[in-house]
Amino acid sequence: MSENRIPALEVKHITKRFPGVVANDDVNLTLCKGEILALLGENGAGKSTLMNIIYGLYKPTEGEIYVNGKKAEMRNPKDAIALGIGMVHQHFQLVPVMTVAENIMLGAESVKKNGLLDIKKVAREITELSHRYHLDVDPYATVEDLPVGVQQRVEIIKALYREAEILILDEPTAVLTPQEIEGLFEIMKRLQAQGKSIIFISHKLKEVLYISDRIVVLRDGKVVGETTPAEATQEKLAAMMVGREVILTVDKKPARPGDVVLEVKNLRAKSDLGDEALRGVSFQVREGEILGVAGVQGNGQTELVEVITSLKKAEGGQVIINGEDMTNASPRAITQKGQSSHVPEDRHAYGMVSTYSVADNLVLNTYNLPPFAKGITVNRPAIIEHAEKLIQEFDVRTPSPHTMAGSLSGGNQQKMVVAREFSRPIKLLIAAQPTRGIDVGSIEFIHNQIVAKRDEGVAVLLVSSELDEIMSLSDRIAVMYKGEIIDIVPREEATRENIGLLMAGVKRGEKVSVAG
Repeated sequence: MSENRIPALEVKHITKRFPGVVANDDVNLTLCKGEILALLGENGAGKSTLMNIIYGLYKPTEGEIYVNGKKAEMRNPKDAIALGIGMVHQHFQLVPVMTVAENIMLGAESVKKNGLLDIKKVAREITELSHRYHLDVDPYATVEDLPVGVQQRVEIIKALYREAEILILDEPTAVLTPQEIEGLFEIMKRLQAQGKSIIFISHKLKEVLYISDRIVVLRDGKVVGETTPAEATQEKLAAMMVGREVILTVDKKPARPGDVVLEVKNLRAKSDLGDEALRGVSFQVREGEILGVAGVQGNGQTELVEVITSLKKAEGGQVIINGEDMTNASPRAITQKGQSSHVPEDRHAYGMVSTYSVADNLVLNTYNLPPFAKGITVNRPAIIEHAEKLIQEFDVRTPSPHTMAGSLSGGNQQKMVVAREFSRPIKLLIAAQPTRGIDVGSIEFIHNQIVAKRDEGVAVLLVSSELDEIMSLSDRIAVMYKGEIIDIVPREEATRENIGLLMAGVKRGEKVSVAG
């Protein structure tokens, strides 16, 4: 970090009000030249709103922004880009069917005298930027053919191509392998050495402590603390974010596996685009154990869960639950006859009905069974009593059971789904990305609930792109790559390094090529 601490960006008394909500409340923030500043906070703390204000996507209700000591008017992202601010969004803003060069020049096209695009000139500039910052990107490659980590490099080059001196990286490690994360951090250090200033937004405390020079924490729209990695620990940062002590390690006893509950045999399925998503997947999950499925997003994990839960049709193979072939059975049969529960990857699409009350969402898959129904008659008092019990037990923060589920925060929506799926007798729990996008306090609670189910004798299939989550919860780890399970590793033999290599498609015992 620059020793003279010259401000590159200053946020002064920024307040942003939406109807009924104060997203940012008198926020003050300084980013120095040549500094990596980490911004931490729970969901709803105001991080994204603040970054959107800096990047010109939102206009603040009150307050001012200064760039290099001069007051800046951010009416739109074009103004921010002109002032040297670039933002790499968590969900990449790339056109998959276009080349790297075409994506990078989009909106800032280089044109020859004859009016045609000067792709060669742009490609030369991209190659020069790639060499300068060791980003290693082929300007003529089609984006959809590139690994996620390389697509992220394209986003960074796109910002640098527009001469960004200030970079905002929003959850940049969310979908990367451990090796790709290491590569990203090397790139960030090179950018810093060249004098660039970086705001790093992440919920991964270990990464924040490793890469940042300074850490600012938001809670309820306000800055509640500032610290440095030398002064902080993961526990202290978590407490600053949540406002109470958080236990970050999962306390669990050794597994005691019993009979096979779920058996998947040579399962095959296609993606929504018609590509082969599952290529002969086979494994077993026993009662009293957690089988974690690791892998970079997009390697078949989503389709695997959808086929097991009958949200997608199997093209071949079998799904056997409790000894019975349930392949392509109805979702209701999987839930009730198969005695299984499902915490879906996308809670909004498959886990809840936003316009229904919390009480009705808590009986979505049991509303037709006693005591909630008698014949065609719904027992409303029983549904409300059930909801009040689960709201208290699972700490779902809602004004009442009658509140519309869509009005809850993301973390409370997830706890509502977990409460429903964990609160009935089950033999199989399928948890897909159970803590995606939620804060450390809710993560702690959900992890403890998953382990409790395992200890009750439930077979747990855990699918997560968060390697720390897989490593801390699993008893065995299956790694998916390009629609196949390339290895299943006992937890005691698993390391971040060997699981990370498997996630990149390198099988145990294979040599890693360093060419290219």
